[in-house]
Amino acid sequence: MKTTVEPHDQYATLHLRGEFDTFSCPAFQEEIATLQRSGQANIVVNLRLVRFINSTALGAILKASRSLQEAGGKLLISHPSTFCRDILEKIGLDRVIGVHNSDEEAGAAFASGTKPPAADDNEHDFEADPSSVLFRPTDQSRVEHFLGTPKTENTVHGHAFGQQWTGVGRMTSLDLTGLAYKWSGGKTGLAAFDMGQLLAVGTTLTVKFKLPLLKKGFSEAAAEITELTERSDSVEVRVTFSDLDKDTTEAVRQYMADMSYLKDELKRATN
Repeated sequence: MKTTVEPHDQYATLHLRGEFDTFSCPAFQEEIATLQRSGQANIVVNLRLVRFINSTALGAILKASRSLQEAGGKLLISHPSTFCRDILEKIGLDRVIGVHNSDEEAGAAFASGTKPPAADDNEHDFEADPSSVLFRPTDQSRVEHFLGTPKTENTVHGHAFGQQWTGVGRMTSLDLTGLAYKWSGGKTGLAAFDMGQLLAVGTTLTVKFKLPLLKKGFSEAAAEITELTERSDSVEVRVTFSDLDKDTTEAVRQYMADMSYLKDELKRATN
């Protein structure tokens, strides 16, 4: 990871570029310490060009924030990449450290004490969203019943999972037994009731999912729907894994350990 410092009158912006992982933390911590020794206690961390961030790096940001607060200053985050913003929101770090859309907006917040505006709630681009869950019913006749015969190109979501229809949901929880996700129907035009019929309890699926804090592509598992809740415009689905290979099991276990570590760090930051 590369770092560049941009000084301002009342604060400094630390621009990060590349992968912010465990190996990058010492350099980041030294940059923060150097700025503090120079008398700068207000720092903006720009994450626009950070394409990956892990739990250790997030912990380093929290520790830097505490250190600056103890010195009478503050740490703010600006312009996070889609990947970083999703992680910040997923673990709740954005509720502890201000996240702003630009360096200028963050800089102005030091003087005014204003909170950053709410993030755009539109769906993220599929390829950039680390919380995407791809799900494909084992029995494609269920898909044909509700959506008609799928074409080779997946016109519902614009990409293919083999040559069969695939839905794209947003993961809300994950553990060794299974995962939960929310599905708003994509471009199917289905009402929530019909979504619930398509994804009825007992339906078997193949699911693909990402582990946001790990450098890993999609993991794949066989699963069965064990819970389903209909909302006004979406469904919330809980699936139980029926087949999880050794590598995926270890990756999920590491993900759970990372999330536990970050929750502890967040508690320390708010106490």
